[in-house]
Amino acid sequence: MNAAEYDPDPYLLVVVFGIAAILFALVPLGLARLWLENFSPLKPGRDKNATYECGLESKGDAWVQFKSEYYLYAIIFLIFDVETIFLLPFAVAFSSLSAGAFVAMMVFLLLLVEGLIWAWQKGVLNWK
Repeated sequence: MNAAEYDPDPYLLVVVFGIAAILFALVPLGLARLWLENFSPLKPGRDKNATYECGLESKGDAWVQFKSEYYLYAIIFLIFDVETIFLLPFAVAFSSLSAGAFVAMMVFLLLLVEGLIWAWQKGVLNWK
């Protein structure tokens, strides 16, 4: 049988990669379990089960409320910070761009300015 006659199933590669992905996750877990059973015997005790994070016993509730404005402000900052990365190649190649590329960048800038106006109107940019 030569290479021209061999026609594998088109989904065979997907199945092989799926099995490899599952094994990629499960083999290290199995090896860690074997290591735990053979080389790390349980030694419970007062010191081992004590709270050790920061060396202090926790006091009060662990839930802390954060204002959502901080997250929204950070997301808006990230959006506009990352968008400036897309503006740099446009600025560098401005004189050699075609009309279609110029229009596409102007649409991009229009959407960016629209997002800035929306954030400004919603008061996201006001630090309280």
